Amino acid sequence: MAVSPSEELLITPLHDLHLETGARMVPFAGYSMPVQFEGVKAEHLHTRSAAGLFDVSHMGQILVEGPEAVQQLEKLIPADLQDLPINKQRYGLLTNTSGGILDDLMICRWDEQLFYLVVNAACKATDLAWLEANLEGVDITVLEDRALLALQGPASEEIMEALAADVSSLSFMQGTQASILDAQCYITRSGYTGEDGFEISIPADKANDLARALLANYDIKPVGLGARDTLRLEAGLCLYGHDMNTGTTPVSAGLEWSISKARRTGGARQGGFPGADIILEQMEKGTKQKRAGLKSEGKALVREGAVLFNGEGQPVGSVTSGGFAPSLNGPVSMGYVDSTLTEPGTSLRAMVRGKPLPVIVTPLPFIKTGYKR
Repeated sequence: MAVSPSEELLITPLHDLHLETGARMVPFAGYSMPVQFEGVKAEHLHTRSAAGLFDVSHMGQILVEGPEAVQQLEKLIPADLQDLPINKQRYGLLTNTSGGILDDLMICRWDEQLFYLVVNAACKATDLAWLEANLEGVDITVLEDRALLALQGPASEEIMEALAADVSSLSFMQGTQASILDAQCYITRSGYTGEDGFEISIPADKANDLARALLANYDIKPVGLGARDTLRLEAGLCLYGHDMNTGTTPVSAGLEWSISKARRTGGARQGGFPGADIILEQMEKGTKQKRAGLKSEGKALVREGAVLFNGEGQPVGSVTSGGFAPSLNGPVSMGYVDSTLTEPGTSLRAMVRGKPLPVIVTPLPFIKTGYKR
């Protein structure tokens, strides 16, 4: 997300550390953020083989609290929050009246009446306004004094166990309160890379100490936005503003799994969220286009915006994310194609610099995920 020269970029609590460790900084969602340190490929592969440390403090952290918190949040999010256990996290969507996606977010139940939300950096102001305009009788608090660090990779469990007792007992999408280096943190076993890992919400004034301790004492590399993007692409994870937006629905994006059974047609609390009629009808009848994974037959990169064609030369969709996948040593992409063409193995053509390049529809994710279930 670019900013004009007149706008002052925000910084995270780890800004000075990023500069010390050789980060190349770029504007992103109104913040000065590291795009890479050693290099995208090296950071990516180290995360897959050991552990990478990500600064995601630009994300929005929001608390929603009150006796009616469950009922109010379910007005906006098509998830089963009523039956969400304490310290369990769920992926969710904010939808609009047309069934489009306003944002995707993580929701964790901290207590019976207290929910912790993590929203995308570029959307947090509009998300907050949407929550404040539509939720009644609850307290909404933005955690401005918190940083958010993500430790991702197969070595993450061993590293975290040395810092916070019993954290290894967490399974994917569970969370817990914990003290790390005398800082009261909230840890969830989750992330955006396809690897096992943890996200750590920590007081902003303690984040620097934790990051420095991790980088000094463990086999961890700092990782920037560049590798974060290639990691999530290999894992088949959507990036808001690219693979989904207000013009795409959960069904077309392949995210219908995030709509809980209780909120579907015939469920205990069917519908009741913005765009429910449209979304539930699409779950029954399908959509014209669906998100699909794509692999190139050659080495040329197929990037966002490339138009996709069928064998007869007719346009059938477009690419929304694409690039080089270090773990696969080749290019991959995701995009929207006619629903009749989403069968794995289907041959298409992507127009790249005026040339039609062959691509094959491929199941997502592109790599085997390492989540601890």
